[in-house]
Amino acid sequence: MPSSPEDTTGPTGPAGPVDSSVLHATDDGVSWITLNRPEVMNAVAWDQRERLIALLTDASADPSVRAVVLTATGRGFCAGADLRGASSAGERIAGDVARTIRLGAQRLIAAVLDCEKPVIAAVNGTAAGIGAHLAFACDLVLAADSAKFIEVFVRRGLVPDGGGAYLLTRLIGPQRAKELMFFGDALTAAEAERLGLVNRVVPAGELTAAAREWSQRLADGPTRALALTKQLVNASLDADRATAFAAEAMAQEINMTTQDAGEGVASFVERRTPKYRGL
Repeated sequence: MPSSPEDTTGPTGPAGPVDSSVLHATDDGVSWITLNRPEVMNAVAWDQRERLIALLTDASADPSVRAVVLTATGRGFCAGADLRGASSAGERIAGDVARTIRLGAQRLIAAVLDCEKPVIAAVNGTAAGIGAHLAFACDLVLAADSAKFIEVFVRRGLVPDGGGAYLLTRLIGPQRAKELMFFGDALTAAEAERLGLVNRVVPAGELTAAAREWSQRLADGPTRALALTKQLVNASLDADRATAFAAEAMAQEINMTTQDAGEGVASFVERRTPKYRGL
């Protein structure tokens, strides 16, 4: 975690007592978001989820934030949704479950995918269910060598939600995605890296330093160009070639109006290192 003070503001301004289940600090242009319920391996409760969504939304809109790191405390990155009390709920009405997923897990994953700043997952421990999908939705994934990834839904007789089938199929293909989702076997960090679900595996003690290095490189980069690049890559598998090419051309058109694009070209001509401001 960065050494800067914890953010004590809520999604809409001063929020009184700080919600310690999600820690937040901004350090050198990087927003550090830390799940902090180690006693339940950071299983996500409703209020945590809403806080995460708000912080990711705020990061998108804040020009002083140029990269995001999502990590956690304790042995687990995120054990999934906090289902305590779910079985004691009253009689369900048709549509309740779909609405809950749409407004809950899917909103959380969409907040990561739609964040206009690059998001790094620094996976410190077990990522299961929606916790695994939260990591896979990030733009880059760093994992401690002790981390594990589990498509736990089948173990509970459930269908994967939180964008799991969408994300895994695009990341590793349908056969591999089905293998993970049909069996629910735990993947080690090394196995996840081999499959392409993780960018780098590092010793547990070096995870924060690795996340700091990568996030600072991103924060020092051309922020708007990175945002447009993220949009292009995320949309590429859902578009035909003509649509993808048109989106690429328009993204470059938009980007060329930014100060950073001008700085990049000028620094090349002048043979110096560019100094991007995120504008």
